[in-house]
Amino acid sequence: MFSRHDSQPRQTLITAFIAWKALLLAIALGSAVAPSYDTSTTLMLQRNESDISLVTRLTRWDALYFTQSARRGYVFEQEWAFNAGLPLVVSGLIRVARLFGFEGDGTGALEAAFSIVVAHVAHLFAALMLYELTIKLFSRPRLAFLSTLLHILSPAGLFLSAPYAESLCAFFSFAGYYVLASASTSTKGSISWVTAQVLAGAIFGLATASRSNGLLNGLPFAVECLMILPPLLASPTSLNNIAALFGSVTGGLLVATGSVVPQALAWLRYCSGASEARAWCQRTVPSIYSFVQEHYWGVGLFRYWTLSNVPLFILAAPVLGLLMVSGWEVINRPSGLARSPTAEKQQQGQSGTTSVLVGSMAAAQLLLAALAITTYHVQIITRIASGYAVWYWWVAGCLLDDGANGKRRDIGGKVVMFSVMYAMIQGVLFASFLPPA
Repeated sequence: MFSRHDSQPRQTLITAFIAWKALLLAIALGSAVAPSYDTSTTLMLQRNESDISLVTRLTRWDALYFTQSARRGYVFEQEWAFNAGLPLVVSGLIRVARLFGFEGDGTGALEAAFSIVVAHVAHLFAALMLYELTIKLFSRPRLAFLSTLLHILSPAGLFLSAPYAESLCAFFSFAGYYVLASASTSTKGSISWVTAQVLAGAIFGLATASRSNGLLNGLPFAVECLMILPPLLASPTSLNNIAALFGSVTGGLLVATGSVVPQALAWLRYCSGASEARAWCQRTVPSIYSFVQEHYWGVGLFRYWTLSNVPLFILAAPVLGLLMVSGWEVINRPSGLARSPTAEKQQQGQSGTTSVLVGSMAAAQLLLAALAITTYHVQIITRIASGYAVWYWWVAGCLLDDGANGKRRDIGGKVVMFSVMYAMIQGVLFASFLPPA
């Protein structure tokens, strides 16, 4: 089945991307035959509820906050729960567009339209970056092709087309890991290696600015620091060891900047010199993000563990199961995905560097699943999981498994079926402003 795609895999993936997006957008438009559950979109955009447009059908739930922030910045405290990455990109593009005569109507429709374009472009770039990352790590074109196809067909569905930040976060995450993977053949502590750590950290910082779970991309830097410490303590004057520690620490700090900078700006706005400082200003860690998530959105440890939310845990269970099973299996055998002779030879030459990176990615995925179960609004896992590569690799590996009983191939096939069905059903619900979101 792969022979037709071996010669032009990227073009085939782009074609699949366009076809899948066309189907999802058709579903979104088709949902207009029934009235929306909520009229927030039409009120904000000053449209009639009978107006059939992609902008209206895709600007749902959190997208309202993202588009409003892109239009006029943060006004209300609760809006700080939505990271500034997407609004900043969109507002920047609109400033450029206005130089060429593009003007909006002041309602947010232009911001919503640009956000939809950004989401599509970022998703396509994320898919192509995942392909290159997989080739770089494993030298397995078929694994790369299937993994990328799985990302395109993600159960995140319309969330990767709407004014949401998941596609941006996925692109920056995959790009950051590609930089780290490219440095795996460099000597640890060399100029090229340190440069890669810093550059990857900066890119991951953009992922964090897009979505807060981008902070989990800091795990590879923490692992590197732990690995560097023993030789550094044994030889504290070694320039290579000092440079390696500098690169890892700097990279890790840059990952956090996407979260720290907005928190600092909020502190200056609400706490510094304010006549009536908000309660969160007095906390040990004065984070507006943590306060807003807790106070306005009910996010916190075990706060989602209520009887009424049991259906949402059931709905999230398939993706949670995928994240945990694939993460656990890969963290125990990170080199198990490298089954081609070329990949095996490469990994031997890299002294396990690739295995450490893949293992770190698997650990980040496991941590994400744990946070979703204990702290997040659990249903969002189906969309935020789109930015984690390990489970795509694991499912693709199942589809390529040549075991005699074909059990793993069956598992992979069922995952594909679930992803497609979930994305299509969720598309109808999302476009109709119905949960889950």
